[in-house]
Amino acid sequence: MRIAIAMVRVLAILTLLVSYSPQACPAAIPHGSVELISENQWITPGRQSYLGLHFTMEPGWHTYWVNPGDSGQSPRATWQLPPGLTAGPIEWPTPHRLGKSTIVDYGYTDAVTLLVPVRASANFPAQQTAQLGADLKILICREICIPGKAQVSLTLPVKSEPPASDERTHELFVSARKSLPRPAPAGWQFHLTDAKESLVLSAKLGRRVMGAVFFPLTESQIDNSAQQRFRPLPAGFELTLRKSDLLVAPIKQLKGVLVLSSGEAYEMEARVGGGSATGK
Repeated sequence: MRIAIAMVRVLAILTLLVSYSPQACPAAIPHGSVELISENQWITPGRQSYLGLHFTMEPGWHTYWVNPGDSGQSPRATWQLPPGLTAGPIEWPTPHRLGKSTIVDYGYTDAVTLLVPVRASANFPAQQTAQLGADLKILICREICIPGKAQVSLTLPVKSEPPASDERTHELFVSARKSLPRPAPAGWQFHLTDAKESLVLSAKLGRRVMGAVFFPLTESQIDNSAQQRFRPLPAGFELTLRKSDLLVAPIKQLKGVLVLSSGEAYEMEARVGGGSATGK
């Protein structure tokens, strides 16, 4: 009898530990999986912390950036959070060009972690646990595209003390932040010239670069599959971008990510006329 009672107590403790585990199991998506992860072991009222949507895809399959390019759709999340917790917009890693012919997309292969800031209100009740969840819609593609849905969730304690990093997810968040584009340095200047069928992006960086690729934040502004003609300048470069055939109104500014040949990625914007713009 005592052994049976002891076993029941052990099972109860194990169940409690599993239910309070900071990390959850991955959910299946077509040709891959997705998991909701936390950078910290617990939530602290009045502070911002980060969650991650960690996607793992089978070889050859990909998903999409915030601007998917010529086809596809970026992952979308509908959050279920307790009152007092607010999720901010996704922070997107630098994308890759996918495709080589008349259709070029922007996205990710193998694995990617999308960062999501979450802020707890100052009066968010401590000494409890919080259930965090999201309904996800995702498109996974190779030669064909397969839409997928997944529900992910995570249970985290709420404590009044400063948050502690979770060692199990630490490297994923470090890697994800390294892949984020940085704000363009304050001294850099960008200018956009409308050349009828093309746009000429001029960059003054104070140094010479050997190549650059531009990823537009807004769809249907440039022809994604067209060659981006690069011309080096002593202190920067010019990049000629063909306009999209789907463009319906004159372009006044471009926002996006600029990736230099060195691998550095920067958020930037440039305006047609009206002087130079810097940063995002």
